[in-house]
Amino acid sequence: MFKKILIANRGEIAVRIIRACRELGIISAAIYSEADKTSLHTRLADESYLIGGPIASESYLNANKIISLAKEINADAIHPGYGFFSENYNFIKSLEDEGIEFIGPSSNSVRLMGSKTAARQLMKQNGVPIVPGTTSPVVSVQDGIVSAEKIGYPVLLKASEGGGGKGMRKIYSSTEFEDAFEATQRESFKAFGNSNIYIEKFIEHPKHIEVQIIADKYGNYAHLFERECSVQRRHQKIIEEAASSFVDELTREKITDAAINAAKACNYYNAGTIEMLMDKEKNFYFLEMNTRLQVEHPVTELISGIDLVREQISIAEGKKLSFSQHDLQKHGHAIECRIYAEDPENIFLPSTGKLNEYTQPSGPGIRVDSGFDSGSEISIYYDPLIAKLICWSENRVTAISRMKRALSEFQISGVSTNISFLYKILENDKFLNGSYDINFIESEIDSLLSSPKNIDKNMEYAAAAFTAILKANHANNTGHIKYSASGNNWCNKNYE
Repeated sequence: MFKKILIANRGEIAVRIIRACRELGIISAAIYSEADKTSLHTRLADESYLIGGPIASESYLNANKIISLAKEINADAIHPGYGFFSENYNFIKSLEDEGIEFIGPSSNSVRLMGSKTAARQLMKQNGVPIVPGTTSPVVSVQDGIVSAEKIGYPVLLKASEGGGGKGMRKIYSSTEFEDAFEATQRESFKAFGNSNIYIEKFIEHPKHIEVQIIADKYGNYAHLFERECSVQRRHQKIIEEAASSFVDELTREKITDAAINAAKACNYYNAGTIEMLMDKEKNFYFLEMNTRLQVEHPVTELISGIDLVREQISIAEGKKLSFSQHDLQKHGHAIECRIYAEDPENIFLPSTGKLNEYTQPSGPGIRVDSGFDSGSEISIYYDPLIAKLICWSENRVTAISRMKRALSEFQISGVSTNISFLYKILENDKFLNGSYDINFIESEIDSLLSSPKNIDKNMEYAAAAFTAILKANHANNTGHIKYSASGNNWCNKNYE
């Protein structure tokens, strides 16, 4: 049994892990930067340690400081959350060398899945469908053009070490290839320190479907069904669902079997996610493996009844899975909305400042994972995610209704948020009938940003005026705008 776990992260995921530790009777040790001195995770943890300056490289991405601290405070293990060091092969290898348990997969599994080309080769060898394309880096423009001609345009140029939509270009003809090839190489090197790129066939209007898997160190594997993650903006997920309304039982059996095979191919243990693209005929293709806990893990927890963080810790302690595949049943439907401090009406610019008011929704089937409370600061240094709002109900229709009600109860002042944008997505016909794909936001953006049809012109003028007040007050750091999503007047902004 672990006695103390160092949490190498911040925000809502750090809070999530702290709560799991408390339930297990394990001491939680948090790290925080100078920008997070008063943050929620810093205050909730049993122990908290200032690790460095506000810039991530000085704090949350300072491997030497984190490992030295873990040794100094006698931490048995480190939980990385997601982001930062969660998929860093060198960091995990250093912990293995130091005898500190990493609550996640082995460094070797992370290394194998970290290279997209190596992962594609491995999946192909193990019978997991991959998107047609190259399985090794493209070494020259000419070789790339030859490969692209064989694959058939349009194609995607993608960074071998990439993720999150960085280092990716769509190409429709050979005349575009050279400029796109060089630009993708530059972006790949800047983002990942590696300029290797490969080519994939561009699949028109796919859905993004992923499978949550988990395994112990004794060769026991299980899947916890699939998630629908097609509501994305610039390749970043905004709304996730479990399970997918598009996936029928036969397809579910096929895609989950493929996900288990993918995990076995790299001798994986702990929690991980196999991400797939699925076309309109329900053919699916391996996209990548995320060798960590996902942001959207709560929707899976709600339909499966499995506490994934608790299970992660148990596996790292050397225990077997606490359940078998036969024990699992999919129950109900869950939806997650990511609440960001950003202004959708102003090209989604991040919004920083103090949360003068922060009131979370509650009630049956409502869960909020947040790293903030009233008085917290949304800083310029980190991702502007404020909270994850997760709703569960017996079916998708009632889950959507419950999510709209919960969004209407969220009260946040001091920064702009995307709550009204999320509400409009939930009212969109394509979302409601489940026919959306990864191009959904791009194709529907005008309607998602427009005022709702049941709000009169006076309300629109008032909303515009209060938005101007918000921006002026925010510039002076004295904003007192209260967002209300109640009823049909979700864009109403009441000045207090």
